[in-house]
Amino acid sequence: MGTSDFVSNFVLGVIAFALGSNFKIGSMKKAGKPVLWISILEAGFAWLLVTLVMIVYFLAKQMPIHPALVLGAAAAATAPAATVMVIREYRASGPVTEMLMRVVAIDDAWCLVFSALAIAAANALSAGVFSIGVLMEAFLEIFAALMLGGMLAVLLYFLLRFIVNREEILVIIVGVIFLAVGLSMRLGLSPLLTNIALGIIVANIAKNSELYFETLRQIDMVFFLAFFVLVGANLEVSIIPRIGFMGLLYMAFRVIGKFIGVKLGALISKAGSNVGNYLGWGLVPQAGVALGVALSAKALYPRFGEIIFTTITATTVLYELIGPLAAKYGLKKAGEI
Repeated sequence: MGTSDFVSNFVLGVIAFALGSNFKIGSMKKAGKPVLWISILEAGFAWLLVTLVMIVYFLAKQMPIHPALVLGAAAAATAPAATVMVIREYRASGPVTEMLMRVVAIDDAWCLVFSALAIAAANALSAGVFSIGVLMEAFLEIFAALMLGGMLAVLLYFLLRFIVNREEILVIIVGVIFLAVGLSMRLGLSPLLTNIALGIIVANIAKNSELYFETLRQIDMVFFLAFFVLVGANLEVSIIPRIGFMGLLYMAFRVIGKFIGVKLGALISKAGSNVGNYLGWGLVPQAGVALGVALSAKALYPRFGEIIFTTITATTVLYELIGPLAAKYGLKKAGEI
């Protein structure tokens, strides 16, 4: 892996660590079953529908199907920033807005889990070997990444107990995230899963966890800038015309999957018809974690990685253009703007 791969993995590690702050046991209990039902079903249906449609597409084109697994996993992600900005701009408030804020906060976590499974399965398929043993190996890799994140969380918690200065807190947190990414890459584990485990455990065992996450947020924009520059540098513009129909399929079935999942999740959890009808509009934007999955795929699959990467990158641009408009429409129809 080159320097750009490490930088992109580090920035994704920062994103994953920050996602951990949304998984405090107290706040999860307060959110209740509706958030869990809706988030897992909307992410799961997006993953399932896009994967199936892409498998059919690749088979029709007489191409290997393993890239379809990664594309499906990336479809589960949402871009929280775009949705949050719309909510703030229009000062939206109400049941749909509140549920939307909670769902987008944990949406990307499901994407990380799905991606870890999809990449392991795709590796097995690309090698021409797939069995129960390979699947068990994929679960073992996920478990190992979570264990590594847990051990580093204990180390971080121990180090931060002796520090009160914000600058030193920042240095320690960034250093441990660097360590988590480096060890994960060295051991062949997912840096994303390692760092989300690191963030979740720190959020739950440290009394001053909010201070830690807030301190990291002061500089995370610099890392995000570097990440998006790398995404732009890796984009193969010449491939965009070749992914036209595939890109449309990806976009359409991702959104359909999100809407079906929200509707079903709201029905099962009795979250209310307004949530079921309009929450899905706020889940259209897609960015950070999906692009990270795309970068990982490009590094892993030299032959087909460019198609995966370019598909996700090109559709992300479109999602970020129409996503805020969709979120505004949903909140307006829900009567919460």
